[in-house]
Amino acid sequence: MSVRKQCCFALVTGVLFSTQVFAHYPVMICDADSQTIRCEVGFTDGSKAVGKPVRLFSYEEELLGERKSDRFSRVEFERPAGDFYLQFDSGHEFPVEVDVGEL
Repeated sequence: MSVRKQCCFALVTGVLFSTQVFAHYPVMICDADSQTIRCEVGFTDGSKAVGKPVRLFSYEEELLGERKSDRFSRVEFERPAGDFYLQFDSGHEFPVEVDVGEL
């Protein structure tokens, strides 16, 4: 392979793989006690997700609550009776879900 082809290949490869470095995905970290569920949302690059919706669903897909993240990218819900999961859909890629069993 000529030097010119090698340089071209290296440049194309670098451009293709460099887009993965700039990708950021949604993340949600939650904890709970017997009365309250607290979550913080953001992105893998460390940026916050201010004003983004977080939804609380029953296992029967019933929407139990929805809150928008505050200026610290946090939301709080009253803990419902029964099983539930939380969903953060940032509009990027796929929504993040946290199940009651993960709290």
